[in-house]
Amino acid sequence: MRDVNREFSLGELAVRFGLELRGDPALRVSHVATLSGAMPGSLSFLANSRARKHLSASHATAIVLSAGDAEACPAAALIGANPHLSFARIATLLHPQPTATPGVHPSAVVADTARIASSASVGPFCVIEAGAQVGERVELGAGCTVLAGARIGADSRLMPRVTLYAAVQIGQRCIVHTGAVIGADGFGFAPDEGTWVKVPQVGSVRIGDDVEIGANTTVDRGAIEDTVIEDGVKLDNQIQVGHNVVIGAHTAIAACTGISGSTVIGRRCMIGGMVGFAGHLTIADDVSVTGCSLVSASIRHSGSYSSGMPTVETRAWRRMVAHLRRFGEKER
Repeated sequence: MRDVNREFSLGELAVRFGLELRGDPALRVSHVATLSGAMPGSLSFLANSRARKHLSASHATAIVLSAGDAEACPAAALIGANPHLSFARIATLLHPQPTATPGVHPSAVVADTARIASSASVGPFCVIEAGAQVGERVELGAGCTVLAGARIGADSRLMPRVTLYAAVQIGQRCIVHTGAVIGADGFGFAPDEGTWVKVPQVGSVRIGDDVEIGANTTVDRGAIEDTVIEDGVKLDNQIQVGHNVVIGAHTAIAACTGISGSTVIGRRCMIGGMVGFAGHLTIADDVSVTGCSLVSASIRHSGSYSSGMPTVETRAWRRMVAHLRRFGEKER
């Protein structure tokens, strides 16, 4: 497996991605870089006003930006309405994913009844149990474990040391990063006079197409019915998805968020980092929740929601807390 970088002319990029070009169409770029770290041959972009201070001194060959910033551009300009999106598409072209050689590594352990497509690549020390299915052009990194009956759709990639529990289903073109565990038992226990009795978790996990799951993220299997992650969902690193959670299509969730069991999150939501969801909630489509918020009740309407308090200087924080305490005493 090796990285493959390619080189393209600005004229070709402008035509392919529908961008206006101000500059020499014969100029060529081979890699991406930040505005401040760019050099000849680099492609950079400007989509955030906070980075504008680096624009005038950039040594990039070309910069992707909006029409409003083009006049100040010191290099060739590729102009579009959504510079970040255009940059992402060009970067994917310049830096394609490395391709793996099809085949099963000699150190992998594969059950006789597992089905592995001839175009798939199974890395060193993988374990694939009975009845598991690995689709066309799937790539399994070193040390992946695919337990009995799990299924992986075509063109999906599991990075090293991903674990899929029994009967988990992964769709097509998914990416699962190192350390992710999909399908472990949900946190289900019944109280019994001061002790706990485990409730069997007999559901599984169903993941749609074009989903990306970050490193060390965990998705629990359902208690009875399945935990479901719909098409296009993007999960950051170190997220906990509880049993029977449903995450709607094209929702994006940032790192360290915890989602308690049986919560349903709608489509196209954007969830900031370290958000906590209580269980059995319903979150509407097109909801944004800012970082460090606690969501303790259902959200029925689209919009932006917050509950975290921004950081202030310590002495000011102590005064605020003192006022809050006195407010509570007055209420009583």
